Amino acid sequence: MSYSGVAMRTLYSALLAAQKKASGVPYVKVEVVDSIGGVKRLDWQRLYTGSEPDFYHAATMPADGSLVRCRVDGGNLYRQRVANPGPASNFGAWTLVETCANAGVALASYGAAVLLFYVGTNGRTLYLRESTDYGASFGSPITITTAASAVGWLAAALKSDGTALFIYSVGGAVYRVKRSGGSWGSPAAWSNSLSSVSGLACQYWLDFNVLVTGADSQSRNKVWSTIYGDGYSEAVDAWSPLRELMDASAGSSVEFRAPFLTYADTFRATFIEKYSGSESYNRPYFSYSPAAADFVDNLWREPVPLNLSGQYGLALTCSASAFWLTAPWGVWQASLATSTLDVTADVLELTSEDEPGGGRLRVVLRNDDGCYLDLSGAKAVIQRGAEVRISPGYVTASGPLASAGPAYWLQGWEYTSGSGGATLVLQARDAWQLLDGWRARRQYAWAKGERNVFQLLSFVVARAGLELSALSYSSTITNLYPSFTIQPGESAATAVHRLLSMAPDVLFFRGHLAYVRNPQAADASDYAFGVEHPVLSGRYATLRPPANRAQVFGNGPFVEGFDWAEIEDAYDRVRQIHDLNLDTVALAQDRAGAEQRHLAMAAQDGSLVAPPNCGQELYDVVTITDPPAGLSVAKRRVLGLSLRYVRSGRAPAYEQRLTLGAV
Repeated sequence: MSYSGVAMRTLYSALLAAQKKASGVPYVKVEVVDSIGGVKRLDWQRLYTGSEPDFYHAATMPADGSLVRCRVDGGNLYRQRVANPGPASNFGAWTLVETCANAGVALASYGAAVLLFYVGTNGRTLYLRESTDYGASFGSPITITTAASAVGWLAAALKSDGTALFIYSVGGAVYRVKRSGGSWGSPAAWSNSLSSVSGLACQYWLDFNVLVTGADSQSRNKVWSTIYGDGYSEAVDAWSPLRELMDASAGSSVEFRAPFLTYADTFRATFIEKYSGSESYNRPYFSYSPAAADFVDNLWREPVPLNLSGQYGLALTCSASAFWLTAPWGVWQASLATSTLDVTADVLELTSEDEPGGGRLRVVLRNDDGCYLDLSGAKAVIQRGAEVRISPGYVTASGPLASAGPAYWLQGWEYTSGSGGATLVLQARDAWQLLDGWRARRQYAWAKGERNVFQLLSFVVARAGLELSALSYSSTITNLYPSFTIQPGESAATAVHRLLSMAPDVLFFRGHLAYVRNPQAADASDYAFGVEHPVLSGRYATLRPPANRAQVFGNGPFVEGFDWAEIEDAYDRVRQIHDLNLDTVALAQDRAGAEQRHLAMAAQDGSLVAPPNCGQELYDVVTITDPPAGLSVAKRRVLGLSLRYVRSGRAPAYEQRLTLGAV
């Protein structure tokens, strides 16, 4: 069954009234933001460069904002606490705790409590030292358990009520010990299976969320996510299956190790990619999940390399205002606050064009006083890849009002001079450019029945740093679980188009969010032009659809769909679809219906120019009353949008062009 949602952005009543006036005063808000897909882009500043050896380490930030670190060096355990970490802090002073094994360490904190876990000199006994004063001092060691064999990696997380999860690896097995009600339980092995483990990370957020690096039974090195349940996405004290985040083929000389995980605005992770072939390296990578994604969704942006080297990873932790990235030999800081530059007052001209599969933006800013020659300070946000947000609006009786509209990402800029003036011209592309910029580093393949079309779309757009939701959706997009492969070098945009071809649904962007919508012939109108909202000019065409007969060849079923009226007028023109995923008549019929919907929308053409409707979006349905063209409450679907704004000069303008198709 299809779900029907609300289309077109909701507008303030004062803005809705203002845009229907022929004499409306234009207002367009333009902002530049240091985010991608709604997630803060971290600008790391290195605060410390030391000579400590690269080895097992950990970091955490208790509630007072202090930075607590620990490291292992030559059989000794060291700790450090910097009360007010910043550029002037001393990150080179360490306190010897005691001797230990050359194995993993872990830190976890909540409030004033800090837990420090390490391995004793025998390589098997696991100890805890606890602090109740933000890591300023630690109590005597407590024995948690003694493993049967040598322990490798450790990780831990702490809840607000004092419940703690401590995990450690022995060979290819991971064990957990849980503290509840102040008492530590007995160790228990997880329910998953690996041949080796090369790193563990744990972060509590609704569940105990875990990253694991290692090799599976086929010697394929991977990064996985898994959950130790606390009742949100997984049952209490149950392990979820391993879900793949990164993969390296057996024999590729690539392995992954030393993951770290934290949560603030979203889940963020680091890990090491180690290549032991010619031109070997140990390179850190970072990734993050879309802002609203749950950990169980396992949606991650394609990991990005850092210009650093090390085998034992980069620990991630955060305060309320900043992220911290640490290794024994280095400390980096990045602000958590999103920087926004409002350039509205300087906009001279703006042109945006949005259509299925891509959109572009051009913004001309006044620069006659040279105010944009120095892109530093507050203007440092103007950089390649920054997000540009366009909000069309009008000046109302309540003041300037705008509707948060499209988002674009800066491709570059240029300075112009002449005729007594100077400008800065920003060039940007919409989220389709982010999808086109992602290329598969390897082959991705899903077996039939593994994920439905919507889940596959979610994976692909997340890999480009975007998030997917739905205004409405067809039964096909949730019920079809196809066999699907993304080949090396294929773009996310191409993969998205191939997935959308399987269903009647379309995809568009509201700001940085991707939305699926199921356009249907019976959709109600979202807005009316021509009565209260003036039409400046119009062109309305009736066309032959690209085809009028769809033949679907599935894995057994064969189904046809016909536009009989068009066939009677112009004879048949066939479009054939071959898809072995379609193994039932119902699925084949759905595909035929989807193809006919796409063809039907192309059966009309035209355009309309009007004062901007600030809430207008792609695929909205509008009604048009234009008596000179013979139209009275005629329904059309919006298949393209452009906005033109010229603030001053001999020909000021504020108009919107809608490209029209059939409903």
